Amino acid sequence: MSVAVANVPSMPHDIRRASGQDAAALNALLHASSAYRGDYASILDGYEVTPEYVGRHQVFAAFPAVAPATGPLGFYSLTGAELDLLFVADAVQGTGLGTALIAHMLETARAKGIPSVRVVSHPPAARFYERMGAHRTGTVPPRPPKIRWERPELTFDTGGV
Repeated sequence: MSVAVANVPSMPHDIRRASGQDAAALNALLHASSAYRGDYASILDGYEVTPEYVGRHQVFAAFPAVAPATGPLGFYSLTGAELDLLFVADAVQGTGLGTALIAHMLETARAKGIPSVRVVSHPPAARFYERMGAHRTGTVPPRPPKIRWERPELTFDTGGV
């Protein structure tokens, strides 16, 4: 499935299913995220998106349509009925790519018959998910030593089954 991203300025982007060969580039994007520096850096310590992970889950990445070899600009991972990962490169945040990835994720979940998608959010990202239509359902407690803070739990209704 490939969906053109309409709201990203300057060049069109395509969202496609990631392959195991994309794992290194997805890791680079994930570890370059400025959202996980400082107090939040510990959650990504030692974290790796492996080719096996990509093969086992619904992982989709956004690539520039004109120069896809430059690598992904964002990606998400749907593990069953949970949004496990969502990252957008710092350079393209605010361009609508995150919105396009959420829309694609909801479409993917709906097509799989998943009625709702759970998100355990990075605290600063919770407002983004709420703007995208998720509603707050609770809080997940800390899990030291890596996760020393509470995380918002949200749910997207897919409009599916």
